[in-house]
This record gives sequence, C-alpha cells and structure tokens, in this order.
Amino acid sequence: MSGQASLSPQDLDRLASIQTIDLTTFGRTTGQPRRIESWWFQVDGRFLITGTPGRRDWLANVLDDPNVIVHVGGLDLETTATLITDHDFRMRVFTQSATSWYSSQAQLDHLVGEAPMIELHLG
Repeated sequence: MSGQASLSPQDLDRLASIQTIDLTTFGRTTGQPRRIESWWFQVDGRFLITGTPGRRDWLANVLDDPNVIVHVGGLDLETTATLITDHDFRMRVFTQSATSWYSSQAQLDHLVGEAPMIELHLG
C-alpha cells in the first residue's frame, strides 16, 4: 500500500509498535528525494520524529517542503510533517520512557528547547 491511505486504529497501533522507520524528504535545493533511517514515537496519539539538538538536513528539508514519505511496516505513506514547538508537549515527549535515551545525551531543558521535532500526520 502506498499513498495517503486511510489507516484504521488497529493499523496505527501496529505501526506505532515499530520503532525504526525510513523517512523520505525532498531536498531544499534539488527537490530530489532524500531517505534516512530514524526512530519515531507515538505520544498522545501523535507520531513524531525527534533527535538530539543540532542542525539536521532532514529538518531543513521538511521546513522547506512538508511533504514526506514514511516507510514503515512494508508501507510507503505519503503525508505531511509539521514542526512541533509547543513547550508542554515537547516536555511530555522527553519525559516518556520510550524517549529516555535522549536524556542521556543532553540536559532535559536543552532537549525541550533545542531538539528537532516534527509530527507526521497519519490516519
């Protein structure tokens, strides 16, 4: 299945159980697809990708063109991504047990304030 398919709650639960995905963004200058492997998380029913603070080409690409493809569980899901800036939500993300690895890499306040974080709009 590819494209922006309608996903059932069961489909979303199955996809949420898979931590490693591939994400295709489109280059800001070339428009060419750029595929990376990443982890994703589901927090409060929202699918997101984050990382440690620092410059990320994938984030710059998303900010220029929010159309992305999520490759997960044998699916290629065309969707959009948006930057997550809400401080309270970002704090919830970084205090979840699923994201505890990040707190071993940087101080919590630095993660909340500076880490790249996008939401992938599925379903």
